[in-house]
Amino acid sequence: MQKVKDILKNISLFSHFEEDKLEVLTEISTISNYKKDSILYYETESTDKLLFLIEGQIKVYKIDKYDNEIFLYYIYSNSMISELSNLNESEIRCFSNAEFVKDSSILSIDFTKFKELFLYKDALCLKFIQELIYKNHQLQCIVNRELVFDATSKVAFMLINDLEMFNELKRAEVSLLLHIQPETLSRVLKKLARNSSILIEKGKIRILNYEELKSIYLGI
Repeated sequence: MQKVKDILKNISLFSHFEEDKLEVLTEISTISNYKKDSILYYETESTDKLLFLIEGQIKVYKIDKYDNEIFLYYIYSNSMISELSNLNESEIRCFSNAEFVKDSSILSIDFTKFKELFLYKDALCLKFIQELIYKNHQLQCIVNRELVFDATSKVAFMLINDLEMFNELKRAEVSLLLHIQPETLSRVLKKLARNSSILIEKGKIRILNYEELKSIYLGI
């Protein structure tokens, strides 16, 4: 147990913790080892652990609709791995793929217990963290929209997440936001209507099948 506590002290997020807090955090933490070239997780998977890289190196990347790898960044020792997008859920959804480029060690912390024991203690701190996570989520959306999604995925994503805005804007304005041609937007909407995913009434969109639209951009 002492080894876990020493590791926690080397992570900047916990380096200021007093001994009693470190003891509590140690109780909900575990260490795992991974070999080079193994996969920690794939995008769209979920985990109930808050993850930190203790030793080694991780490559973070996404795969576009044409199976091309899009490199995002490397994670180095004593850094957080998890990409938080919502504190209100019990699991953390993986935004990208994570692959070990060196033999590595991971610190895993029970996410639900961590929130209960530490994050929920201070309302102002919690609110501030939620705002930061929201900003991070917006950045994730931009990465998907500009680097990963094809035209159909872009449209489906906006319909699910910004339907009200989609219906308020002119089609040319939507095309500009999504960086696609107006003709392409029209073609995608007609295809989604034929598939009974949406209904177009007097120029407005009504979603008929939320799960079908989500599956388009989640790749499932």
